[in-house]
Amino acid sequence: MQTLWSLEQANLQGVWLTIGSFDGVHRGHQAIIKKLVTSAHNAVGSSVVLTFYPHPATVLRDRIGPYSLTTVDEKAQILGVLGVDYVIIHPFSKELAKFTARQFILLLKNHLGLAHLLAGHDFALGRNREGNFAMLTELGKELNFSVNLMRPITIQGEVISSSRIRTLIAEGNVMGANSLLGHDYSVQGKVVHGDGRGRVLGIPTANLEIPSEKMMPYNGVYAGIATVKGKKYRAVSNIGIRPTFQSDSNFPRIETHLLGFYSDLYGERIELSFHTRLRDEMRFPDLPTLIAQIHLDIEKTKLLL
Repeated sequence: MQTLWSLEQANLQGVWLTIGSFDGVHRGHQAIIKKLVTSAHNAVGSSVVLTFYPHPATVLRDRIGPYSLTTVDEKAQILGVLGVDYVIIHPFSKELAKFTARQFILLLKNHLGLAHLLAGHDFALGRNREGNFAMLTELGKELNFSVNLMRPITIQGEVISSSRIRTLIAEGNVMGANSLLGHDYSVQGKVVHGDGRGRVLGIPTANLEIPSEKMMPYNGVYAGIATVKGKKYRAVSNIGIRPTFQSDSNFPRIETHLLGFYSDLYGERIELSFHTRLRDEMRFPDLPTLIAQIHLDIEKTKLLL
């Protein structure tokens, strides 16, 4: 797979294309991508996913704080695993949002030689979302490309959506989010120095530095998997402000204990997935009580994973 950082970098022909934010690359997105890749390769063509950075909602609705289910790197990585030939991450701006549907399609014809457009059930492009399925079909007749619409993917009658998954993550319901994602929700970050309390307690932890736009699950303790240099370890992770200790910050931190791992992790990148929420973050009356609870969390994680 090749990643391009703007449409202007592309010079392709006869492309099979899908467009969207694809935040989380959930099961609905995966159905579109698999259909795109299969159709393109059957026709001996290239499959291309066009997505945007920053997320359009953060530009058009002035959203602040962590919002994304996947960073651009995580998104490209997942799309590559799904077999996409090219991922184009185009800069999104208020100026781009002013393009008419026709202007944007002409841009796609110019740089991609657009031949086929595969769209999700609620897809629209161009200023004021004017480029709906009917309008794109008419443009396709004029400009020689076809448009196919994918039906929504539902679970128990509910359409899978990134916004629903964000709500579940914000509530700490990672199991619910994972069922819609089709994989465990995860974060990637570099291990940085903390205050060393984990080693003092006899339970060493890695403190992760996470990209500021990445959504974190609601404060609490989670069982999951940590991946270090391709090797996987069961992990107990705490997200929060560690109320048992005095702290001058209300900004949540994430620290994780890797079961059976004893080496130095500083500077390493870890992928940390969340399988189950074990409990709320809580304040303990003393360190022995805290240590006893952490060991209970570790035993629960061993049973779950």
